[in-house]
Amino acid sequence: ADEIGNQTRFPSLTVGSEGGIHGGCQLSWTKSGVRVPPITGPAELFDRLFIADSKQLQARKVKENSLQASILDSIHDEARSLSKRVNSEDKAKLDEYFSSIRDVEKRLKLRQIWSDQPKPKAPFDKPADKNTVEDLPMLYELIALALQTDSTRIATLEIGGSFLPQHLGIDKSYHGLSHHGNNDEAIGHLVTLEKYQIEQFGKFLTRLAGITDGEQTLLDSTAVLFGSGMGNANSHTNSDLPIIMAGGGYGTGEFRKAPSKGPGKVPLCNLFLDIAQKMGVEKEAFGTSTGRFS
Repeated sequence: ADEIGNQTRFPSLTVGSEGGIHGGCQLSWTKSGVRVPPITGPAELFDRLFIADSKQLQARKVKENSLQASILDSIHDEARSLSKRVNSEDKAKLDEYFSSIRDVEKRLKLRQIWSDQPKPKAPFDKPADKNTVEDLPMLYELIALALQTDSTRIATLEIGGSFLPQHLGIDKSYHGLSHHGNNDEAIGHLVTLEKYQIEQFGKFLTRLAGITDGEQTLLDSTAVLFGSGMGNANSHTNSDLPIIMAGGGYGTGEFRKAPSKGPGKVPLCNLFLDIAQKMGVEKEAFGTSTGRFS
């Protein structure tokens, strides 16, 4: 988002079922390690994408932007003065601080640029929030529209433990079912839940494939990753992760088994690095990566 996010109204969109700073939805973080609270329902996401701010809110944002810019200028001056009087260890910490300030400045400038630009016209009326199961198709549709209108080029959607299986006729908690203990009934319920999730993901891909993007489809120009941070939730193992890659120039119809043990094991971060580089991000490493996924 830091590299290409300045080209769109929203550097990224973080969507998930569990909100707040301390919610269980923990897919998106800033580079300084701060969790990005997700948009938790289609109503809020619709407003972000299509509803213009009221004149009162616009005036308040202009005032806030001016105040924040003034505060940043003051912080800059104090930090520069302080950097001349600290040792090398403290200077390294100040450099991190300067980096954080620059990030805030970028976001502030981006906010100022887009404040005068009209949002796209809404293609339908504002949807109502229902529940995490019934909301899933609409969240996918709104993300597709966000990409189609170039409101953002990066979006994440996390299905957390609050995904309510009761709306699929299952009287158990999703998290509880994930610790199935090899119980056939619990595994059957999990299959029902996750089949529904995969079906909605498949419809999302079909939607992107039906949208023209220049001389190709939006799916062709979008790398879409679907997966889990656990290979086996019952035992909480994070190896042999089930990952689907679609679009974005990746091959189709191919199953690949990546080594998960020994010196040749392939961390998921290798795939993240590969996606980033294909998007034009000049980065040689990410997290625990050992190279690009190939």
